[in-house]
Amino acid sequence: GLDPEGVLWIRSLVKSLAAEGRTVFLSSHLMSEMAITADRLVIIGNGRLIRETTVEDFLGSGSDNFVRVRSPRGDVLTTLLEEQGAVVVRQPDDTLSITGSSCDTVGELARANGLTLQELSAHQPTLEQRYMELTRDSVAYHTADGTELTPVER
Repeated sequence: GLDPEGVLWIRSLVKSLAAEGRTVFLSSHLMSEMAITADRLVIIGNGRLIRETTVEDFLGSGSDNFVRVRSPRGDVLTTLLEEQGAVVVRQPDDTLSITGSSCDTVGELARANGLTLQELSAHQPTLEQRYMELTRDSVAYHTADGTELTPVER
């Protein structure tokens, strides 16, 4: 393991080598570090290539990406968004979870219609969450309850 200073040094070294046009391969299960350091991902499971992609595309490709909005006129905003093909779900805390639209689109739509937004944020899973989702069927063991490993039936 590395101390925090060592982590920063390694990250800086890797990025400077990449900036020179060199290829740097890192093998790691520290997904939070890979999200900061890597430009591209090669994901392997059971000895087979599962995906080769950029970090940005990998994180953006999840079906669980959504925009969260809070507005005193959520009903009006819901109608406007649904007319544009977005799927809007009102949450128990009175926020809206929107799929099929972006923060930019939601913000512009609200502005164009004189609607106040009290919250507007994009939500996407972490690299670790997306990795676990993608490799679910390519592992030898699963955690049953977060503490116990059980072999995967093949």
